[in-house]
Amino acid sequence: MVAHATRIEPSAVSGMAISISGVSHAFSLEGGTLPVLKDVNLEVEAGSFVAILGPSGCGKSTLLRLIAGLDQPRAGEILADGEPITGPDPSRVVVFQDPTLYPWRTVERNVALGLEARGLLKTRRDRIGAALRLVGLQEFASAYPHQLSGGMAQRAALARALVNDPRLLILDEPLGKLDHLTRLTMQSEIVSLWRNAGFTSLMVTHDVEEALLMAERVVVMSPRPATIVEIIDVDLPYPRHRADPKLAELRHRALELLGLGAEL
Repeated sequence: MVAHATRIEPSAVSGMAISISGVSHAFSLEGGTLPVLKDVNLEVEAGSFVAILGPSGCGKSTLLRLIAGLDQPRAGEILADGEPITGPDPSRVVVFQDPTLYPWRTVERNVALGLEARGLLKTRRDRIGAALRLVGLQEFASAYPHQLSGGMAQRAALARALVNDPRLLILDEPLGKLDHLTRLTMQSEIVSLWRNAGFTSLMVTHDVEEALLMAERVVVMSPRPATIVEIIDVDLPYPRHRADPKLAELRHRALELLGLGAEL
């Protein structure tokens, strides 16, 4: 388990600021287009943790892909530290729901992929061990993916992202396929990694409680084509506790915004 760390001082923040202005997007379909995002505006401060909530299929993951530079918006602009995002960059790393580890590679060699692709393996090999220690997998460096539990595989995926020293960690439902107990543990571990390293974190999740436990701000989006309905500030210290009455209030508000107030 990753040890809890105290929040870094602002001067040590290594995170990336993201500015999203008037972003709209649509998918081209046979015979027309499918609007996905509509006039999204959001400022993400460097070193902050922002979670994005919204109905299934509303466009949350599409927004993350645009921020990662995997796609370009139909309209609007996304800036990273004031510069337009025109494509993928090692400073912006995505961790998906599926760890997507190569089964024929050991954990260590899976983690090394980013450095290999950038031609940095010889000069930065020490980063592999450091990343494995960060996620508590140093004793499993020579293991293969089929020998890992679901939580361990997701830790390996995190290490593969962290080995690049990202300034923005993009998390697309990273805990969605884990069992409940492992998911709770990983929530704490990701928050600890973020607080210790100082990168900016953007996470999509369908779990309201997860968003409120982990993030400093929770962005609630509408059904497709998605726009921002409200941004909830979670002004609570870490570590957070599920029994906190303030957390219950915020959960009630988030569910109302998602149209689930009748289920409370």
